[in-house]
Amino acid sequence: MTGSEACSTLATAIDALGAGYLVVVTGAGVSHASGIPTFRGSDPGAVWKRDVTELGTNRYFEEDPAGSWTWYTSRFDMVLEKQPNSAHHALAAIERWQVARGGRFLLVTQNVDPLHERAGSERLVKVHGSADRVRCSRYGCAYGAPNGSLPRADIDMRAFHAEAVTENVPRCPACGAWLRQHVLWFDEFYDEHRDYQWERVAEAARTMDACLFVGTSFSVGVTDLFLHGGLTARRPLLAIDPGAGTPPHRRVTLLREPSERLLPEVCRTLGARMERVHEPVGRA
Repeated sequence: MTGSEACSTLATAIDALGAGYLVVVTGAGVSHASGIPTFRGSDPGAVWKRDVTELGTNRYFEEDPAGSWTWYTSRFDMVLEKQPNSAHHALAAIERWQVARGGRFLLVTQNVDPLHERAGSERLVKVHGSADRVRCSRYGCAYGAPNGSLPRADIDMRAFHAEAVTENVPRCPACGAWLRQHVLWFDEFYDEHRDYQWERVAEAARTMDACLFVGTSFSVGVTDLFLHGGLTARRPLLAIDPGAGTPPHRRVTLLREPSERLLPEVCRTLGARMERVHEPVGRA
C-alpha cells in the first residue's frame, strides 16, 4: 500500500464514522520522531534492551529507592525536554475535527511523556501514568494512591542531584514518606489509581465504533483490550506502524507509514486544521 493509498484508507475510515466513537491508542512509536526511544523497538536507545521489567517495579523501588529514582530521573529529565512532533499535532487536530462534527473521540496513550497534552489533546487518558508527576508511596496519603499526585516540577531535587543516596530521595510534603514516580509499574494493576481511568478505558473498548492504533507493538493489556473489543463487535481496526511485520490479526488493516508523515496528510484530506502548540519546557 502506497502512502497516498494509506492516507485514503485511513481518512475514509475516519470520515465514515460520522458522529460515531473514534478511539485512538498510541504507543512509544508515536513519540519516536520527537527523540524519545521506544520500549520494544529496534532503535539503539530502546528501553526494553535494559531490564526494565526488573527496574520498573514497586519491589525494586522498595529495595532501592535511590536506585529507582536514579534510573527514572535519567530518563524523565530527557523525556520532559522533548516537544510534540507532527503526529501528536495531527491527532489533536483530528480530535477537534471529530468533536466539532458531533462525534465522540478518546485518545488512550500508553506513553508517560507529556507530548499529547502539549500538542493540544484534551480527550486523553494516560493509562500508564505521567512522567511530569510524582506521588507519595504511602497508600491513602493525600498525595498517594488511589487519588493523589503532585507536579514533578514542585519537588526539590537539589539534594538528590548532588548525591543520589536513599537519605536524599524526595519525601512527601504531607506525610514524609518517600515519593515515587506516578507511573504504572509492572507489578501493579490498572485500577490502583484513578488517574489511569481504567473504567473509562474499558467502557471505550466496549462502545467504540472504530479504533486506530499508532506506534504500538500490541504487547500490553491495553492493546489486547481494544483489539478484543473491536474483533468481538466487528468494528474497523487500523494500525499505523512502518516497521511492523504481520498484523496482530487478519482483520487489522496495517498502514506501514510513519505516523508523523501519514497523520498530517490525513488531516489535510479531512480538512482538520493542525495547530502548532509551543510551550516553554523546563527541566524536572
